[in-house]
Amino acid sequence: MAMTGVLRPGHVQIRVLDLEDAVRHYRDVLGLEETGRDASGRVYLKAWDERDHNSVILRQDDRAGIDFMAFKVDSDATLDKLEADLRAHGVTTTRIPAGELLQTGERVRFEIPSGHQIELYARKTFVGSELGQKDPKPYMAKFDKGIAPMRLDHALLYGPNVDKVLEIFTQVLGFHLTEYVTLPDSDVKGALWLSCSNKAHDIAFVIHPEPGKLHHVSFYMESWERVLRAADILASNDVKVDIGPTRHGITRGGTIYAWDPSGNRFETFWGGNSSYPDLPPIEWSWEGLGEGGGLDVAARKMHETFLTVVT
Repeated sequence: MAMTGVLRPGHVQIRVLDLEDAVRHYRDVLGLEETGRDASGRVYLKAWDERDHNSVILRQDDRAGIDFMAFKVDSDATLDKLEADLRAHGVTTTRIPAGELLQTGERVRFEIPSGHQIELYARKTFVGSELGQKDPKPYMAKFDKGIAPMRLDHALLYGPNVDKVLEIFTQVLGFHLTEYVTLPDSDVKGALWLSCSNKAHDIAFVIHPEPGKLHHVSFYMESWERVLRAADILASNDVKVDIGPTRHGITRGGTIYAWDPSGNRFETFWGGNSSYPDLPPIEWSWEGLGEGGGLDVAARKMHETFLTVVT
């Protein structure tokens, strides 16, 4: 498929309660590379196979959660067009100047009906990978530091009005719905998986009474074996695990969910099915989410913490 318009998830800014404790977790346990710090005290990180300057920004605050999630678009012209399209749809946008985030160009920020701040941007400094751009090596031992995911993959966000969120992402931003869950005894779509690529999903939403909540930020692993290795590393570092290792029925991805020191949930994710805009979305019932193995193929049950614990 032609990759135009919105290309991929670009960065997330996560609120943490103790900055240095969080840096140790994301850098030393998760295995991200620290790429900079700015005058406001924010810390920037990237995964080993990411080529842009940053994908994770940590900011100290008195409450955990997510400040915003951003998507990279293919050009300045697309950024301008999508901003105009958002405004025509009734969405208020704000331009944030280049350089407000390290090595990042001008951004368009807007609030969606679930209460989350979403950003679009076209430019970020290309720093490359240590594998190199010409005749790259397949592997370097330093990439085994910590869990060592390849990239930021997606986020799951909790909030109200997910039907209106679906409109914005599909009708304005060009995403397609890949899978959804209907609420009990209803045809209401209470959980959505959305893609701007041919991945299983690039962002997901679940209906929730409180706006602007983070369920998890997900990092992509090279293989199921690397997910299992991650389980050993989490155990060795006394990191509290929520679910896994297991596999989802939804997306068919292998997974572990765990919590950072501030209580923000993160995921190590592998696999997942392919999606294309011409394919109809897969429907899951509420029963299928639990007993049908949509959430946890191995246990075939709902997990209370998964449904209720957010930041």
